[in-house]
Amino acid sequence: MMFCKNCGNQIDDNAVVCPHCGCATDNFNQNHRPNAPAPREDDAPSAGFAVLSFFVPIVGLILYLVWNDTMPMRARSCGKGAITGFIVWLILGIISIVSTVLIFAHIGSTLWNTMAI
Repeated sequence: MMFCKNCGNQIDDNAVVCPHCGCATDNFNQNHRPNAPAPREDDAPSAGFAVLSFFVPIVGLILYLVWNDTMPMRARSCGKGAITGFIVWLILGIISIVSTVLIFAHIGSTLWNTMAI
């Protein structure tokens, strides 16, 4: 048993608040602390993994999912690289398809015009 710091009454060792005065005990911070893992010392944003994730977005997604709980800062840099890479590759793919269609349309119309003469 322990005693309340505010009113001095005896309270249970596991009590979060004093049942007599409602004052929070030392157990309040210990019992209500989130269950987040301790940050690792080697967890830091990594430019190398971000660049790798940019060029191969699926690798960045996998690294993000693997490191999300243990190394959140490094996982976040991989995730940002993967998202940015995916968007850039998508835009380049659309530009490539549109360019190819326009080139073949121009070649086709040129061939049609030369055959009609």
